[in-house]
Amino acid sequence: MKKAAVIGAGIGGLGAAVRLAKAGYEVTVFEANGFAGGKINSRTLGPYRFDMGPSVFTCPEYVKELYDLCGKDFSEFKYRKLPETFTYFFPDGQQFTLPNKREELLNVLVNELGEDPKAIEKYLRKAGRNYRLIAPLFIESSLHKWGHLLNKNLLKALWNIPSYKLNSTMDEENRKAFKNPKTVQLFNRFASYNGSSPFETPAMLNMISHLELNDGAYLPANGMVQIADKIKELAEEQGVRFVFNTKIDEIVVHNKKAVGVRYGSTVFDADVVFSNMDIAYTYTKLLPGEQHPEKILAQEKSSSAVVFYLGIRKKFNQLGVHNIFFSADYKEEYHHIFHKKEIYSDPTIYLNITSKEVPGDAPVDGENWFLMINAPVNVGQDWQEYTQRLRTVMIDKVSRFLGEDIRPYIEVEDVMNPVLIEEWYSGKQGSIYGNSSNSKFAAFYRHPNFSKQIKQLYFVGVTVHPGGGIPLALNSAKIAVRCLLESN
Repeated sequence: MKKAAVIGAGIGGLGAAVRLAKAGYEVTVFEANGFAGGKINSRTLGPYRFDMGPSVFTCPEYVKELYDLCGKDFSEFKYRKLPETFTYFFPDGQQFTLPNKREELLNVLVNELGEDPKAIEKYLRKAGRNYRLIAPLFIESSLHKWGHLLNKNLLKALWNIPSYKLNSTMDEENRKAFKNPKTVQLFNRFASYNGSSPFETPAMLNMISHLELNDGAYLPANGMVQIADKIKELAEEQGVRFVFNTKIDEIVVHNKKAVGVRYGSTVFDADVVFSNMDIAYTYTKLLPGEQHPEKILAQEKSSSAVVFYLGIRKKFNQLGVHNIFFSADYKEEYHHIFHKKEIYSDPTIYLNITSKEVPGDAPVDGENWFLMINAPVNVGQDWQEYTQRLRTVMIDKVSRFLGEDIRPYIEVEDVMNPVLIEEWYSGKQGSIYGNSSNSKFAAFYRHPNFSKQIKQLYFVGVTVHPGGGIPLALNSAKIAVRCLLESN
């Protein structure tokens, strides 16, 4: 039986491990941390449990694919569609909640923001149409293999290029579509889903809103960590072996072919190597003697984040699972993040509270608050000072919106910042998604899922094609394994 070595047990590595095992490989996954899931992991502080990373679950069908592949009943994966998507708080005091049903959502946007229902309907219909046109090519196939592209999907996608508005930004098209600046800000927010700026990202990515507003937002029964736990369980059932607390030092290459991995003085021989590490880390740390794709590695990085995990001993009924406290000047906020490499003085705050739907995540009279602020990548800022200052800004802002000081209710707390993100997950400069999408050619500057110089070396995860987020990371695994099987 051929051997496969997978470096990193993030969601891309887990998906690849399952698919490789089903393809007949003997799979070993090496993980530097003591847990699987990468950024999809969990921490308990006193009586509070927190998902440490991704918090919005869309496209459950990509998890179902793995269950189907393994002949397992997907009903074993317990999750539900949330009754609401997000609760939005605006600086002028207006707040409203978007239901997770299309007609009710339309009514809220019309009644709260005064938008034309036909304009909203047209926008969401176009987002869904563009997604369905583009997904088979840009999300579910390799952009770097003609065999993946030469089919009817390519013709459909090319025929509809004008509708993608590649020469406009998300913000420019949103301002044309809507009359209320608040609606524009609400839809601009979807650029943050892959760590980019709506003022620079091509309008094609407005299709991201389709996943949440047309298809819906979901939550696993045991929180987001369940996604990683269950895929790891699938992998183990297929015979995949996990080696934790083991940091790979080198991908062993012989005659331009990956033949194994080295950790310390131990070499693990393999017929194929899959790296789920940040692509920049893979080249600089694991392939130091090989040619690097300098143009790809030099691209602007996505944003990072500062996340505060607070155990709050009080119930706030005006809050939902997902909440946004907007900045008064969104454009200036993103200018600070990407151009000044600073956090804006009035940052947008995202608040996730899984205990609203997962009761065991907090005491009966408490809530587990995950508060995230988009941040620049680490270029030497004083993150200790930044984090302390942000804590004050964040608490003051949320307290102001809620009408009372939350400080007395904080029982436990922890924090994550760009330095820690780089330390924990080896993301270059603390970037969450690798390269940003702040150009119309960004999709083509993501690294392929295979090496063009080194045979039997493949790449998965959010820093390579097709990009950031759980659905795309799972697709990276599908694409990479497909490329491997086709090459053989």
